[in-house]
Amino acid sequence: MHTLYDSDTYSVTHMLANAVATDVTDENDSERIAQLLLVPALARHGFEIVDKRSGKEVYLDGSWAELFQRHISAWQEKTPTQEEVEETLEQYAELAQNPVLVH
Repeated sequence: MHTLYDSDTYSVTHMLANAVATDVTDENDSERIAQLLLVPALARHGFEIVDKRSGKEVYLDGSWAELFQRHISAWQEKTPTQEEVEETLEQYAELAQNPVLVH
């Protein structure tokens, strides 16, 4: 899980389906390491967008995540202003239905 963006109004986190925890330091903990290395049968990643003003979040996966990934790739080629980023996030935040309970 990687935080990609965090402002006063929005937070964007990239959730990685095949991410492996890097905090395993005990080489004798072979069972825990084996569990961490299991690959999900249906590997998917997604993006969580939290609208801090409304206290709601939306999780984008599948085609929504692919569309959002295109926005991120375009931002990497041409650095947007914060206003441009926030305008794009506002469009996605309109989909937010889930209240943020614990974060």
